[in-house]
Amino acid sequence: MMISRWLKHLCSGHWQVRRSFPVAALQAIEAAIRAAEAAHHGQIRFAVEAGLDIGPLFENKTARERAIEIFSRLRVWDTEHNNGVLIYLLLADHDVEIIADRGVDARVGREGWEHICRAMEAEFRAGRFEAGVLTGISAVSAHLREHYPRQGVGANELPDQPVLL
Repeated sequence: MMISRWLKHLCSGHWQVRRSFPVAALQAIEAAIRAAEAAHHGQIRFAVEAGLDIGPLFENKTARERAIEIFSRLRVWDTEHNNGVLIYLLLADHDVEIIADRGVDARVGREGWEHICRAMEAEFRAGRFEAGVLTGISAVSAHLREHYPRQGVGANELPDQPVLL
């Protein structure tokens, strides 16, 4: 299994991300994040990666471990109310991970995030990548609306555009 995982990752490329998420899909995802954040004070980021480089593969990093790294690199944790959420997709592993800052994570919990990940993965298995991400954004946003409802005008603390790694 280790060899097959290495091959999937090392043969993955940016072209797979572009095939799964053409420009129009990326624009729709950015617009969905912007619209969702207008309804609450949470912050959502979406990042997609075709495959891991040799270093993380050698370390046998899981998608979850990589998502935590990306969460830190993108500074999703650095929000005023500890309410940042990263939706991370590792295409080579067909794995979605949601990493949330401690404020919102304590309220939603691992089971709540896993439910959203499974719904997204079902869409991805059917080849509906844009729909899968939009499903995830909507579900994450529902939690954020519940726990961080919009009250007045708030700053958009994190960029809304998808991150292609």
